[in-house]
Amino acid sequence: MAEIRSQLAALSPPPPAVPESSFASALSAATSLQDRYENGRIPVTALAEVGSTGHRLAAPAAAALESLLRAAQRDGVKIGITDSYRGFDEQVDLARRKGLYSQGGLAAKPGTSDHGWGLAVDLDLDAKAQAWMRANGGRFGFTENTPREPWHWKFTA
Repeated sequence: MAEIRSQLAALSPPPPAVPESSFASALSAATSLQDRYENGRIPVTALAEVGSTGHRLAAPAAAALESLLRAAQRDGVKIGITDSYRGFDEQVDLARRKGLYSQGGLAAKPGTSDHGWGLAVDLDLDAKAQAWMRANGGRFGFTENTPREPWHWKFTA
């Protein structure tokens, strides 16, 4: 029976390759982090640095953000990064200092933050950069998904 399966597999064409830059593969890679780690407990070695900024995100989000920043720069728009991956202890500290979002504050309940999955970034945006992000962020897989936080962008591709 194993021999027959092997022969059938040899006759079947390989599945089509999905380019690494595609959103499908990016989503798959980001989801695998969620399968292997808890929110806010992803080792630094499992994250990717965003250029030379010192900020880290899930690899597909980091690559998309680098592309986004280059495109913004080509358009004469300056976008800075103020926060990215946030470990669990940082989430606890932020909730203590800024209050929980559900109670009018600015922090997610520790262990539920998009930052804790390496999928969210807080950006330093002036009015021109905010308008550029709203017009172009989606092309790179980023959405402005948190009311009251126009600086918070989540990678959703």
